[in-house]
Amino acid sequence: MKHNILVIGGTGKTGHRVVEGLTQEGHPVRVGSRKGTPAFDWEDYSTFRPVLKGMDRAYIVYYPDLAVPGAKEAITALTEAALKEGLEKVVLLSGKGEAEAEACEQIVANSGLNYTLVRASWFNQNFSEGAFLDFVLSGRVALPMPAAEIPFVDATDIADVVTKVLVDDSYNGETITVTGPQKLKFEQVVKMMEQGIGRDIQYIPITIEEFKDGMKAAGLPASYVWLFGYLFKEVLGNADNQVISHDIERVLGRKATDFKQYVENTLATGVWNQEVGV
Repeated sequence: MKHNILVIGGTGKTGHRVVEGLTQEGHPVRVGSRKGTPAFDWEDYSTFRPVLKGMDRAYIVYYPDLAVPGAKEAITALTEAALKEGLEKVVLLSGKGEAEAEACEQIVANSGLNYTLVRASWFNQNFSEGAFLDFVLSGRVALPMPAAEIPFVDATDIADVVTKVLVDDSYNGETITVTGPQKLKFEQVVKMMEQGIGRDIQYIPITIEEFKDGMKAAGLPASYVWLFGYLFKEVLGNADNQVISHDIERVLGRKATDFKQYVENTLATGVWNQEVGV
């Protein structure tokens, strides 16, 4: 059976992979974005019902993170709109070990919709498609929390799980936790990237305040600076985030992608060969 599926954040790290996976399976997909038709904007609730109209299911990714002020209100408004438009099911991408994200999960769980929650650890792709790419390109990865052991998860694994649970109702009502297969410190993942790329990359441990000061100096908005401070202190400092889950293997019937494989896959894209800031 084919479903009309809305993918909010369909151009993002997991979103574009989910769009690709659903399309390959023959499901009609609508991308929810400001540039989409109809347009979707998290800050404009009037865009919610038009983009949901005619859809059967939806993948929800809240930007920039479910922890930020306003997220709970927006998720409430979206689920109410989805219920009115007759959607059968939603899948929410959530953050592992984030109290604020769990509050948004409860909103979805209590919405009256069928749902699956997907809680993700920190993404491998932060080093190739996100905030830390320029650090890798510059050869100086300056990040706080050097002692944190993180089960980094691959965005492709997340997307494969989301693609499956969107159309498989046997996962309705479940919370699926997606992590990588091993716990790694920043120094270890930097060493793996250094060896794979074949040039010097140094990990430099800094304080959270030093990291935030660097973001401010780069002209990033205060909300973004706050978010990363929160993610480092509250999320990486949370012991729950240092627990490995085997849900990827349970859902997909295969092992989760390890960081070494992620490095090999990313090398093939050439993204680490560009100049800093390009």
